[in-house]
Amino acid sequence: MSKQRLGRSDLLIEPLGLGGNVFGWTIDEATSFRILDAFVAAGFNLIDTADIYSNWAPGNPGGVSETIIGNWLKSRRNRSQIVLTTKVGHCNDPDQRGQSRRYITDALDASLRRLGTDYIDLYMAHREDPQTPLEETLETYADLIRAGKVRSIGASQHSEQTLQRAQDLSAEYGYARFENVQSHYNLYDRQDHEKDLAPFCLASDVGVTSYFSLARGFLSGKYRSRSDFRKSPTRGFFMKYYLNDRGLRILAALDEIAASRQVDVASLAIAWLVAKQGVVAPIASATSLDQLDEITTGARLVLHADELTELEIASAY
Repeated sequence: MSKQRLGRSDLLIEPLGLGGNVFGWTIDEATSFRILDAFVAAGFNLIDTADIYSNWAPGNPGGVSETIIGNWLKSRRNRSQIVLTTKVGHCNDPDQRGQSRRYITDALDASLRRLGTDYIDLYMAHREDPQTPLEETLETYADLIRAGKVRSIGASQHSEQTLQRAQDLSAEYGYARFENVQSHYNLYDRQDHEKDLAPFCLASDVGVTSYFSLARGFLSGKYRSRSDFRKSPTRGFFMKYYLNDRGLRILAALDEIAASRQVDVASLAIAWLVAKQGVVAPIASATSLDQLDEITTGARLVLHADELTELEIASAY
């Protein structure tokens, strides 16, 4: 397992990121600590969270995931060994502008307090803000990098057109550029990324980290019929989107390869992402040590050419 760069920055990671959206949502702090400990013990270092995680859960105001990660970093005293990612700007308040200078600077300070650190390795614009000039956003990030609060920046849920304009502005005015794009990408959800974002990222030397890497759990093989939806009240709702002829064809191909390689279906789905050109790290969450073992195994698994071909055919769109 070799380290690679998140983009053109000097941030080096192993090819897997641990998603922090479940911390304080579907698992408590003690379980989160066990998952984090095992992830690092397995040789990985990229931990991904966001300031909103997980404000969709009843009683969760957001910021809980960051707080748990901050408590873990403090107790383990390993901040320098971690590449830490958090995000800003996914706000629904019409009176707030998620990529404005004031919002970013205030939100960053709050994230730093919760995480118990004085810098973020990769700070991500969580989604576009059409009400704020892109120049203002990029200049703000550049100032935060000069202040030492942020080492590198990236973007999630941004169009190829916006990303290209951002790169043009960064080149013209000397702003820091987006070094990483976090994209909704997995063996089922391929089309949008491969047709638009992938060509841009490859041409611009921008690293890709994927979210929903297991298609909200569908690519774990856990959901194969409507009766399986009840296995997870938080995830099962989304399975009706995947449970169709194409989804079942993908699972059948994964099952066949999993049987021959004696690995889990989820491991193969992660390995497929690791094999894709431009993807520097799939991001996946885990709520148990068994789930964590599946995704870490996948990050180390090298698929054969015929296996990759079989999966490409099964997931063709």
